[in-house]
Amino acid sequence: MAKIKAAQVKELRDRTGVGMMDAKKALVSADGDMDQAIDILREKGVATAAKKADRISAEGLSYIHVEGNTAAVVEVNSETDYVAKNEQFQTLVKDIAKAIAINKPASVDEAKDLKMDDGETISDNITSAITTIGENITLRRFELIEKEDNEVFGAYEHMGGSISVLTLIEGGSEEVARNVAMHIAALNPQYLKREDVPQETRDHELNILSEQAKNEGKPEHIVEKMVEGRLNKWLAEISLVDQPYVKDGDKTVQEYLNDHNASIKSFTRLEVGEGIEKREEDFAEEVRNQMNL
Repeated sequence: MAKIKAAQVKELRDRTGVGMMDAKKALVSADGDMDQAIDILREKGVATAAKKADRISAEGLSYIHVEGNTAAVVEVNSETDYVAKNEQFQTLVKDIAKAIAINKPASVDEAKDLKMDDGETISDNITSAITTIGENITLRRFELIEKEDNEVFGAYEHMGGSISVLTLIEGGSEEVARNVAMHIAALNPQYLKREDVPQETRDHELNILSEQAKNEGKPEHIVEKMVEGRLNKWLAEISLVDQPYVKDGDKTVQEYLNDHNASIKSFTRLEVGEGIEKREEDFAEEVRNQMNL
């Protein structure tokens, strides 16, 4: 009998989407032969999941689960936004977030092996959902945030989970923290404050603004002040505390926090499908693809 290596189990899991134990059992039965192991899993009815494993999953839901002083913000992807309205999928996402918040895994791979309330792993539950729902489903990413007893979480999920934002503030209240989370969902700041903007990023923007000013034909002694003003405006646009507060444009987010004796420590914003290249096919192309199967 061939000795089954962990790398083989991982490869089979990646290729089929099955759980770790199912992958290992199949490899043992196939004496280490990968193709035969895939056939064994197909024969067991996992083929539905395996066939869909190469489809692009750029829709889905994000969700926030708070467990004491720990919060998990997760993104679980599906192929279509229709699945996001599926009750089974919604429950799966919530249960995954809960398991991650309780167990605090270090990576997505580690999270997939976590046991959920039903005793099965996250990976097994995802495979089961793929088979039932009929779309590829993936746990894409998550963030774990810890707070102190004197700090407050503010959670906001936009449009049922298309965007999830978690803020961490000191002082203030949960309402204040949630209001800032709503602002972040709307305006999508890139940094907490301007001091957080890397020098390389600043220099790049400064070069662009300088060239713009020169191309406008302004005198040299005016260019420097113009560039400084435009750089400050740009920094304010991308820095949370300097942005005009979305519910009251007469004050900044920092001023809103000051009004409530609060300060913000961090924020996490996950937007579903962000950074994923979506496949775009028109209906005619889809029909042609189906006819060529």
